[in-house]
Amino acid sequence: MGRLDGMLSILRLLKANEKMTAETMAEILEISVRTVYRYIDLLNVSGVPIIAESGHGGGFQLPATFSSVPLFLTPRN
Repeated sequence: MGRLDGMLSILRLLKANEKMTAETMAEILEISVRTVYRYIDLLNVSGVPIIAESGHGGGFQLPATFSSVPLFLTPRN
């Protein structure tokens, strides 16, 4: 899976689910947890406001106000 494909896959998972852990995303996408964290960091740098909650019941989610505006991702991201 290429970087852009991975980032978009994580974005799709977060849009379809209220909250997800990095472990769950890694299992679904068949990538490492570390790669999930890398893709989430890249999405944040690209302007996607991903909320991270630590601890029991934590995970990653998109704000309720997040809309699917066009993202400006460069091949370098």
